[in-house]
Amino acid sequence: MSTETIDTTASTANSNGVLPGEFDARLEGQRLMTAWYAGLEQANARQQHVANVFVMGNAVEILRTFDFQLVFPEINSLQTGVRKVSEDYLRESEDYGYSPDVCSYVKADVGLILREQKHPAGLIPKADIAITSNMCSTFIKWGEIWERMLKTQTFTLDLPGQRAGNWQVRRGDAQHMSDAQWVESQFRDLIARCEKITGKKFDLDRLAEVEQRVNQMVFHWNNVMALNRACPAPFNAMLDGLTYMGIMNVYRGTVEGVEFMRKLEEQLRAKVARGEGRVAEERFRLLFSGTPCYVSMRRLIELFESWGGVFAYSDYLTFAAGGMDAGELAYDTSRPLESLAEVTALAAQRGMSNQFFAHERLAQQIKDYDVDGIVFHGIKSCRFVSSGMADTRNYLNKRLNMPSLYIESDLIDPRYWSDAQIKNRVDAFFESLHQRGGSAPQSGKPVAQPSRSEA
Repeated sequence: MSTETIDTTASTANSNGVLPGEFDARLEGQRLMTAWYAGLEQANARQQHVANVFVMGNAVEILRTFDFQLVFPEINSLQTGVRKVSEDYLRESEDYGYSPDVCSYVKADVGLILREQKHPAGLIPKADIAITSNMCSTFIKWGEIWERMLKTQTFTLDLPGQRAGNWQVRRGDAQHMSDAQWVESQFRDLIARCEKITGKKFDLDRLAEVEQRVNQMVFHWNNVMALNRACPAPFNAMLDGLTYMGIMNVYRGTVEGVEFMRKLEEQLRAKVARGEGRVAEERFRLLFSGTPCYVSMRRLIELFESWGGVFAYSDYLTFAAGGMDAGELAYDTSRPLESLAEVTALAAQRGMSNQFFAHERLAQQIKDYDVDGIVFHGIKSCRFVSSGMADTRNYLNKRLNMPSLYIESDLIDPRYWSDAQIKNRVDAFFESLHQRGGSAPQSGKPVAQPSRSEA
């Protein structure tokens, strides 16, 4: 037997591309999500108060100061898709009377209610309060369903969005401060409601502690996304990125959330340093616009990765993370409530602009991530996200000569997934990219290194 040293790096990496001893984000993410569901199932026995919140415009920081157990109905719904049982919940709500055109997240949640809150991950407790907002018009109607079917009291936040194309409000200017004061007055009303529900006095110092942990998570989250500017990209924004964002939402402002994001950044930096990518031979860098098809997401990614295509970025990581993908959106913990209102006003603008003025942000992201093509995913049951895609696609094609692909399915409804049709469209898209001659280089290129100083 030869005594020569053999490089076993490739052979010892697991199926997630993680070396022995390295942090495995997918497995840790699964563990944390399982723990979250276990906490929900035990909430009533522990006499914990429960709040329903959405991933955008949710006032999580305030709710954490009152020790609410947080339920994310969107995540519950998408999990039925991931676990391949969503159609059962959807059909039950349709039999009850909901139209096939209604948001499939909503219908899955109605199916959950009709099944007495029995979710495949465990029993979901009924909420003492639900926080809705105008970040998505469906949120408000969804809250009305809870009021009607579960007698849940709701609190709706009216958050200012982007007023027009190329319009921006800058932190500290007159418009921003006016917006922030409007948001702060609503937060004060919410605090009074929470005090009444829980019997606890609001604690500003506790809010500052939660905000400091959010600052740390946002710092690492932005560094993680910036690392994907490297070629090859260390992760797929629409597969791995969904796991990362799930933790960003569910564990926002917690010690566990900070630790996950810290280790994730450390592990991805190591991958970039070794020149390792999500796709072994990266050829095309892509941007995904729209919401995922959770019921067939792995299959969709497989269709792209088989051509050497990787999703280096997705605008979903912006609006579905509450717009917190900007390092400047950090809380001033010396004035926690005022700062929460100021940051929420800016984050709401960023989150909502990705739906109404997507072309502005996408044009910048195409440059930042050196994108070869963009994929638009229209959602059958979500007109809110899908309705402007044709105009955005036309804009990017004319202004940037950016090749694009439009596919359509649904968030969690498997009845709208056509594998053969989508595969044909994906194959034709890559054939056109080949004809253009554009592809990512095989060797790594410099990455714009994010700041290493803590927020």
